[in-house]
Amino acid sequence: MEPGPWGVCEETAILHGGFLLAARLTQPRPLRELRKTDWPRVGPPITDALGEIGARCPSPLQHSLWKKEAVAIVWAKVLLPGPPAASLDQGWKEDDFFSVGRMIPDVNHTVLFELVKALGVPRLFVELLLALPRDLRWSQLEHLVEYIASETSPSDIRFFLDVWWEVMKHKEGREDATVSAFSALIRQHGCESTLDDGLQPPKRFKGDPSSLNSSPAAISLLMVLIEGLKQTYRSIALPRMRCYALANLVELLSVFTELEPEGSPLPVAEYLDKVSSVVSLWTSDTESQFHHRGLDEKVKEAERSMSLLSVAKFSREELFVGLDFLCSLLRAWGEELQGTLNGSEELCYESYRLLDTLTTFGKNLDCFSETRDLGEDETRVVLELTQITKDFLKESSASLKSKDLDASLMSSVAMTIIEQKLDRHVEMCSVFASEKTWAFSKDWVDCFVKNKALFQKPELVLKLLETLVNFAMFRQDKEARELQMQVTKAIVECYTELSLTDKNKVISGVLASWGGPGLSLNLQVVMEGFQEDLNVTFNQITKSVSDEGLARAVASVARLTLLYPEATVKQVCNLAVVNLGAHQFLAQILCSFPALSFLETHDDPGRPRSLVVRCLEEAVWGRLSTAREEEQFLEFLAFLMQPSSGAPLVSPAEVTKAFVLPYLKSNSAEIELSLQILSKVLGIQSCPEEHWIKSCHPFPLLLSLCKLLDGYTKYWHQPMDQLFPSLETKDLILNILCQLCEVVRPETVPSPELWVQSLAWLHRKVASLDWTVGLRLKKLYGDHFKNEVPATLFEICTLPEDEWTSQPLPAYGPGSGLLAWMECCCMSTALRDTMLTLLTVNVDNPEEVNLFSKGFLVALIQVLPWCSHSEWKRLAHVVENLLQRQVLHVPYTLEYVQYMPLLNLRPFACYLQFSVLFLRGFQLLCSSSCSTWLPAKAWLHVVQLYCGSLTDLLGSVKSTAGPPSHPAEDGTSTQEVSFICIQMFCHLLHVAAMLPEKGCSEPLVVVALEILSQYETFSSADTSPSNTLRRANERHFLESITDNVSDEALRGTLLQKLSKLGACSAREPA
Repeated sequence: MEPGPWGVCEETAILHGGFLLAARLTQPRPLRELRKTDWPRVGPPITDALGEIGARCPSPLQHSLWKKEAVAIVWAKVLLPGPPAASLDQGWKEDDFFSVGRMIPDVNHTVLFELVKALGVPRLFVELLLALPRDLRWSQLEHLVEYIASETSPSDIRFFLDVWWEVMKHKEGREDATVSAFSALIRQHGCESTLDDGLQPPKRFKGDPSSLNSSPAAISLLMVLIEGLKQTYRSIALPRMRCYALANLVELLSVFTELEPEGSPLPVAEYLDKVSSVVSLWTSDTESQFHHRGLDEKVKEAERSMSLLSVAKFSREELFVGLDFLCSLLRAWGEELQGTLNGSEELCYESYRLLDTLTTFGKNLDCFSETRDLGEDETRVVLELTQITKDFLKESSASLKSKDLDASLMSSVAMTIIEQKLDRHVEMCSVFASEKTWAFSKDWVDCFVKNKALFQKPELVLKLLETLVNFAMFRQDKEARELQMQVTKAIVECYTELSLTDKNKVISGVLASWGGPGLSLNLQVVMEGFQEDLNVTFNQITKSVSDEGLARAVASVARLTLLYPEATVKQVCNLAVVNLGAHQFLAQILCSFPALSFLETHDDPGRPRSLVVRCLEEAVWGRLSTAREEEQFLEFLAFLMQPSSGAPLVSPAEVTKAFVLPYLKSNSAEIELSLQILSKVLGIQSCPEEHWIKSCHPFPLLLSLCKLLDGYTKYWHQPMDQLFPSLETKDLILNILCQLCEVVRPETVPSPELWVQSLAWLHRKVASLDWTVGLRLKKLYGDHFKNEVPATLFEICTLPEDEWTSQPLPAYGPGSGLLAWMECCCMSTALRDTMLTLLTVNVDNPEEVNLFSKGFLVALIQVLPWCSHSEWKRLAHVVENLLQRQVLHVPYTLEYVQYMPLLNLRPFACYLQFSVLFLRGFQLLCSSSCSTWLPAKAWLHVVQLYCGSLTDLLGSVKSTAGPPSHPAEDGTSTQEVSFICIQMFCHLLHVAAMLPEKGCSEPLVVVALEILSQYETFSSADTSPSNTLRRANERHFLESITDNVSDEALRGTLLQKLSKLGACSAREPA
């Protein structure tokens, strides 16, 4: 069955038999001289033979292929008559067509044309025609025109118009094997048209290319068709055929001329409507050749007729020849056709097509006359044709509009286009997905599930989701729920195949349509098993935290986010806090979905809120129970604002408005965490054009921080039940205030005038707070306001009056200048250094130095309890500086010395004086006159600051002495450090004994053990001969001092440590 196009087989033998019978019927004339009138007598054996072949074919497709092969063989035989006898020996070797060609007797065009008519295959004829070389193609069409024009019958007219219509619908590049073999065979033989039919050779038009795509050749071919109509139109009597002829001519003039406007193709909805109309007409019209065809074939053919390709354009001259001819035809046939169209008969395809093409043609004519420069005669033709067209349509177009299409037919047509993947099936998917009246029929669901690969585009997934939700809102019965489950599963599969970028587009659309609840808002089937799915998915994700697992995790979360966005985000947020170490991985997952930066409007469109921020508030905020959870929350939030790659999911401004501004009140439980968040967001790089702080009410924010700082001046006297951030948080507030003073610049307000007004407003508000608060805003104030300080500060400092000004403060009476000076030193490193520079103490006046030193000690214990750790470090530097400059006089007494130490203590004098200064300070603080000044909770803070300073002193001593492994030859440096450690230990025990509160031993124990460890290190490194004796004496001294400590826990721990020192000493050689 498959010997090739020109192979000899059983079927070619049957065809051979048919032609032999036909040849016998024509005798004594040969078949090559057959006339049109002879065909009814001669043709049946040939058509019967083809019928027999068709009966043997296993499928209609195979039968169709054999029809094509038969026509190709006959046409080749027409163009390639038998070779001379001399070439027979060589021909069978070199010519593929030789064998089958010898089986068929010589025939003429009459056999060819009548065979094609009998088989009803004009499309097949056109495919073979357009596979011929250009000149031969044209001549063969002219043969057809002349054949039709002679003794014209209705079947001739139908055949000619069918060929014309197929020529316009033909698309290059779709040739099958038979057409390709036919084309190759004809070109191989380089034949010209045979003239045995008694037909005149056609005129030769100019033109070079060899396909329909080449303009001159294509136009020449189309002009042959117009010429054919001119020769045959008088023979066209049937209204149906007249409509067919006019439609062909109008379509040709609309598409293949400059009348066709440049623009987009027919909108897909209109296109579907037209295809459906054509299918409907063919179905109802029993005379249509497509009436008995299946829906698939009807739709394919209708789509072909909708997509004509303008491969060539008529010249202006040829266009007006065609327009003039059309005008004459409409005048001749118009009235009669209008009567037919408006009659009681159903609209047929030919009449529908005429009305449709004329409607488009009329619009094109209007546009053509308005946009082209036309001559007088051309204008007349256009205007006349325009008017005739309008009149014709006015009388007839009602029948076109009255055709109501069945919705089920339209949906079936759309589904057929999709399933067969016809030319515009991609656009049809969009109509299919969004047309709610078709949705959820059995055919619709089957079509979608079967062709879901075509719907893997974000816009189609969104349309399908909208259709699904719409259906779910109106149908909740059991059958409907099963359909919803089936379609939801298919949609999710389409979504799963999308790229991450496209998934984000879908999520954006879901959020825009249904907000945070997403599909769960209206689609109950989504909620069935969702929570379990959510838990299982995230359980797997948190167990496989790795870069390799990120892609899988993102894919899993993408599916959940599609179904229920806010529940998924809340789960991520919750796990990021409670799951140790998973917060960054979970933040990476969340940041893979920039669509989640969606802003919700809810009831206030003017104030949109971030979905992610809301989920954080609802799932996490207020539920953080441990410091670790708070730390993970902070890091998670920071990653969302500044991911390692991609766009931030939340902005610093959104975070500040949600987690900072509402909680900047001293009695808020979340204030410390809010301040940590504010510190984080201020570290986020801002857009260079405009800082985000502008949208966060920067001046009220500054005032809130100032009020918090003011609260610290009364910190130890706050009511017991009142919430207030700890002193450890004070440093954080100071740091934030410093950052804000850097970023809040004139550019963050709309105008210079408003900047000045805002500064004045803040200055006025801060004036009622502690004076130190206003001093911290100097960088913000700039030159607008001077530094306002107590008047007594001017008594001990030479302050320049162009920068500083005094204010009367009742709390700062005579002698309080040093207190104000010390408070200034606490504020910042720069201001501390300024205060040290501006301090005026006459060191040559012993009385002034003594008064300064006593006043310094009093001021120191006044400031100490209110200092944060960073403030105290600045103040410790002040003490060290003044001791080194010998401005501060701290006499060192030998109350803890049994004998005169013959050591060089000068390098360590400052550290010994510092330790003694602490001791004197605590003696004053714990005296009867001051013992009730501080509440119980303040003592632990004071002790912590003291212990922190002792630790720093130990470090300084060690640094000054150098490593104990390289002592001086006489071992003096190790002895001196050992002596200093003993003194500091005694001072510490003295302080411990004076403390009125018992809950402060823990930090004291830690530092005391640290001192003893350093003592042990240096004393052990002493290699002097008297070391063993000295160490025994020192240990005995330390034990006797420690025995007097009243705190049992402190005493027991220290004695245990000292006993170990004794054991070590006993093991050392004498």
